[in-house]
Amino acid sequence: MGLGAQGDGIAKISARDIHVPFALPGEVWRLGGGVLPEMLRAHPERAVPVCQHFGTCGGCVAQHMPDALYAEWKRSIVVQAFRHRGIEAPVGDLLRVPLGSRRRITVYARRDRNSLRLGFHRAASHDVLDVAQCPIAMPRLVGLLPALREMLGPMLTGRAEAAITLLATPAGIDVSLRCSHLGSARRHAPRLATLAARHGLARLTVDGDTVMVGRPPALAFGGAETVPPPGAFVQAVEVSEALMVRLAVTATEKAKRVADLFCGLGTFTFPLARRARVLAVDSDAEAIAALTAAAKHAPGLKPIETKVRDLYRMPLAAKELDGFDAVVFDPARSGAQAQAEQLALSKVATIVAVSCNPGTLSRDVRILIDGGYALESVTPIDQFLYAAHVEAVAVLRR
Repeated sequence: MGLGAQGDGIAKISARDIHVPFALPGEVWRLGGGVLPEMLRAHPERAVPVCQHFGTCGGCVAQHMPDALYAEWKRSIVVQAFRHRGIEAPVGDLLRVPLGSRRRITVYARRDRNSLRLGFHRAASHDVLDVAQCPIAMPRLVGLLPALREMLGPMLTGRAEAAITLLATPAGIDVSLRCSHLGSARRHAPRLATLAARHGLARLTVDGDTVMVGRPPALAFGGAETVPPPGAFVQAVEVSEALMVRLAVTATEKAKRVADLFCGLGTFTFPLARRARVLAVDSDAEAIAALTAAAKHAPGLKPIETKVRDLYRMPLAAKELDGFDAVVFDPARSGAQAQAEQLALSKVATIVAVSCNPGTLSRDVRILIDGGYALESVTPIDQFLYAAHVEAVAVLRR
């Protein structure tokens, strides 16, 4: 029995692959007969899950794996993605992050009869699972759940529901509510603002409207203080963000001019600008505005040029890339195929590709290799603890 990319055990029976959720190599399970799979003999090092909701919550799939097996499974997800593209990639060991380090989570709230359910989606479902703990998240995020119940309880009646993004910042927790089937949320704003202040939130926004600001929820990137727009993308774990930045900065240390594509709030822009001139490009005008404002007040930086541009529809052309010594790109899960095709035609000496999706990363790297680049390294980072997702950083050079 082996492990699949989603963490399930795979047994071969009569030349067919049978997927068994939560099974491990070497275990004996009883299958078939119209009943649920039953474990008859466990792996000798099967781990005790760290969360009482494991197996029911849809977030984690691997808390039962022994540590060494878990690390190799995560690494193999990246290895197999590249092999699928015909690349025997130099994939390093998995870089780990600790429990309780996730600073950004999204929870969901929905009324079920007379009770309010608040938590994560159940496995393979859109139903909301009430949660009492989440060892993956920073404790102060979990500690806010009772306050959220107090805030949302009177609001969510009937079919009304909410998605709540929580971001832990040095100034406090930044909370962004997105409601549906509610009608106007404005009538709830005074009560929400009072409760947000009482519970010490840094900021509360509801459907994009700012309801309360205690202290601006600024984040530090390379010494620059950036205030993210409500609900803006931020790397989920600060430790893994630091690892990604270190890899990118080290790979481009000799560059004098760098393009940071899909730059967001400046996660890579500001650390790169400590040594090089940087062009920062993203389609999110609000993120670029926040980055630009932060750059004006950050000392010791080389010049940063910012540009709002949809790199999916209008990537930087090969000629526009002339003069850049290095490019860093960190797109959404769909990858950066169009931009990779232009980079493959360019003369850029060093490319650092960052992605939370090994499948699209390997596709984009394949394009670059076919364009003459050599793949120097691929580093997997366990940003998404116990989930079937892996962050990875690839370095390529001409």
